Amino acid sequence: MSGALRQAQGPTGDGQGPRRENPVLDIRGAALQRGDRELWSGLDLTVDPGEFIAVLGPSGSGKTTLLRSILGLQPLSAGEIIVAGEPVRKGNPRIGYIPQQRSLAPDTSMRARDLVALGVQGSRFGFPVPHRGDRAKVDQLLESVGAAHYADRRVGLLSGGEQQRLRVGQALADEPTLLLCDEPLSNLDLANQVAITDIIDRQRRDRRAAVLFVTHDINPILGRVDRILYIAGGRFVLGTPEEVLQTRVLTELYGTPVFVLRAGDRLVVVGVPDAEPHHEHAHDHDHGGAA
Repeated sequence: MSGALRQAQGPTGDGQGPRRENPVLDIRGAALQRGDRELWSGLDLTVDPGEFIAVLGPSGSGKTTLLRSILGLQPLSAGEIIVAGEPVRKGNPRIGYIPQQRSLAPDTSMRARDLVALGVQGSRFGFPVPHRGDRAKVDQLLESVGAAHYADRRVGLLSGGEQQRLRVGQALADEPTLLLCDEPLSNLDLANQVAITDIIDRQRRDRRAAVLFVTHDINPILGRVDRILYIAGGRFVLGTPEEVLQTRVLTELYGTPVFVLRAGDRLVVVGVPDAEPHHEHAHDHDHGGAA
């Protein structure tokens, strides 16, 4: 069975009257298939400026595929996606994309500023075209993500956290209204998780960018999240963290007993029938696999 168990309104609307702002992202009646298998269907999601949405679920549930659909790289099997009032399309400058951290080869000759410049020059979706003022823009972005002091170092010699700061800077080059974050904290130590999360959240607070953040561990971002879209087994639930992260709700979603426990200020989910965790599990800390 596919579809929603429950949905909740965003922070700027209660379903009783007009919204105060035009939504950044509007997904209507969306369905996704992978081959002959339907990942989910009937998804309606409206994301407002400055809203932070976490997307959770086990490996293979369609989290990354959802981001690809918003980027115009994966067609829906039903429904539509509207970004900043326009139908979804490839290369939309209103969207910034932050991928999972994967270390670049040590012999990569590109400098840190060159990597960020790819975003400024538009080569994320085509051949780079330099413009006057690019260097000043790159310098500004490097400063904003805390990377100015290693701007001229080769990226292959940088740590994973330093490289990820550059990817965030690249994603912010066009001052996007929507940030799509695909496991941006994976493979980072705690200090860099906090640093990257702070940069993303600052963009949300200062520039009112909406954030759609795919993650397997809610804990590093829990205090910043407005709503959670949790996808599992062809179904989904959408609501505030307090509404979604409950033993009863996740048990109903998975169709098997699942327990949400607190360990200090962290949430631990036990009993998820999947080899890949979406939070910190009591029995498994491996973050590999497809989404």
